[in-house]
Amino acid sequence: MDANREIEKDYSLTEFVAELRRLADTLESNERFSIQIDEEDIQVPEHAIASIAYEIEDGRAEIEFQLTWEAGEAEGDAENDGKDEDENEEAAA
Repeated sequence: MDANREIEKDYSLTEFVAELRRLADTLESNERFSIQIDEEDIQVPEHAIASIAYEIEDGRAEIEFQLTWEAGEAEGDAENDGKDEDENEEAAA
């Protein structure tokens, strides 16, 4: 994986709500969240730090729901938790 990168995917409101619900359910269960964005599988560790950011730039307002962790941390956790990768992931729509 490249050191610096940004991938963004647009969702319909229905798809976005479904992903937020899946995220909330996963976090409440203290499990690792996984998502596929632009054909990249992303694993978010259970101990990721959650934040909400609000920003206005060039006349556009934006709210971002963020999960932050050290790069490479989730990949190492996935290798050591004894679970099959299929158990850690759900196919993204």
